[in-house]
Amino acid sequence: MADCRQQTMPAQGCSRAALQSMPLAMAYVPWQYWGQLYEPEKALQCGTIFPELNKPFLGKRGAAR
Repeated sequence: MADCRQQTMPAQGCSRAALQSMPLAMAYVPWQYWGQLYEPEKALQCGTIFPELNKPFLGKRGAAR
């Protein structure tokens, strides 16, 4: 079986040993400061009470042209 670290696609069909030799991912999460909040009705529409986290999906990337 091919070495999965050389693949660019997700590790499909990789051996367990090859997957165990891969390093774990490291996440970076910036500190969120308490700031302005949405009103409850607006928060339900947006899916968050924090305006800084309101990142609506506009459907522009990856769509067929």
